[in-house]
Amino acid sequence: MTLIELDRDAPLDPEAGRRPPPWRYRHAGLLVVAVLLIALGGAAPGPAVLWRYLGAIDAKDAVSPIQLAGGRLYTVTSTGRERAVTAWEMTQPARRLWTVQVPMTRGHDPAQSIFGSIRVQRSGDLVLLSESLATTAVDTATGRTRWTSPVRITVAGGVGYTVGWIFRPGTAYDESSGDPGALYFSADGEAHTEPPVRTELRGVDLATGKQLWAYAAAGAATVDPAPGTPAALLITSSDRLTLRAVATGDVLAETELVRIDGAWPTSASVVGDVVLVEYQEAARELVYEARTLRRIWQREISPMLPDAVDCQDVLCSADGGETWVLDPATGRPVWPVTEADRLYRRAGYLLETDAATGAPVRLVDPRTGASRVDLEGWAEEVGGATEDGPLLLRRGGAAGGQTFGVVLPGHPEVRLLGTAEVAPEECAADEHHLVCRDEAGLRIWAYRI
Repeated sequence: MTLIELDRDAPLDPEAGRRPPPWRYRHAGLLVVAVLLIALGGAAPGPAVLWRYLGAIDAKDAVSPIQLAGGRLYTVTSTGRERAVTAWEMTQPARRLWTVQVPMTRGHDPAQSIFGSIRVQRSGDLVLLSESLATTAVDTATGRTRWTSPVRITVAGGVGYTVGWIFRPGTAYDESSGDPGALYFSADGEAHTEPPVRTELRGVDLATGKQLWAYAAAGAATVDPAPGTPAALLITSSDRLTLRAVATGDVLAETELVRIDGAWPTSASVVGDVVLVEYQEAARELVYEARTLRRIWQREISPMLPDAVDCQDVLCSADGGETWVLDPATGRPVWPVTEADRLYRRAGYLLETDAATGAPVRLVDPRTGASRVDLEGWAEEVGGATEDGPLLLRRGGAAGGQTFGVVLPGHPEVRLLGTAEVAPEECAADEHHLVCRDEAGLRIWAYRI
């Protein structure tokens, strides 16, 4: 039943035969139009897109790459033996927030003043600045150093973790010898002639930098973030798969790996919601659910033949000269990949790129392969996109500039943004901003509200 509250203070209806003048309807008419636009949202344009130039910053001495994290721009400069990171708020005009000196690590060559690139990660009210072995955690608002770590920190689910491989003493490789044979590398890039004796995994409290938990696996092991919640890490050792919570280190699931034709697995990877465990010597691959570690199917593989298509975020298989996208639950072929050399998730779709030029061709439905957005004429995507975020595209514009367009998740169309007088060499984007380098520094646009 619908109840309508009567307004007892409303004025009486006008007398019969006396029609109000037209101007009395103006505001009511505008209100009706607004209500209709809301009610007919399916026929109206999608989320608002705004191409707005915010200005430039004097950062011509900043080294590559351009880094955006948590809605801010970070630039890195190096002079001699010193290096600094500056945070910028991308307002109009852009505003410098702080500059912090980054401690040198073994990655620095004093003779040549060469630095390794700094990776910027944002987590809550912290910014993690990592290079080579070390990580420095600074306050997002002030740049004040909270803590430092002698090892590189990776963030998953708001918690940090570190991975280290421990080698037997005396196994470091003598580069001057030129001796042949397999080499195994530590986290700092040092080569060894034997595989590691154990792998150490540690959880880190990002608020303090202190250790939360520790785990050690015998021999060499790989560690990959696992999909789903709570945030978890998949540890693949020689004889088992283990899923551990990032926050506590607790075991969420575990399963033993088996030998196939007398061979143990050689590698493992996480693709979407499944784990692929490869047995290179047996030419076999076993597939497990990522959250339960339940084995669901297997297939024969040809490890010596390279795949014609690079399927980064989807399962593929070459069969009879064709590449097929597979159903991850069953391993059955679903649809063929044609005229593409890469296939990866963007804006909620799969992006196909041209096998000859690498240019984007189209966006397709991940389940059926049906074409959703034609990208012909666009030269490339702008770096910095995420799987489910907007896809920013560029192509040559008039007078040597660059024209930009965007595909928003759930909206199968390219929306033209505008043209900028910048070179195509280096641009980066996040979900709301575009930053491009020119001879004077860095120029910033907002493209989405």
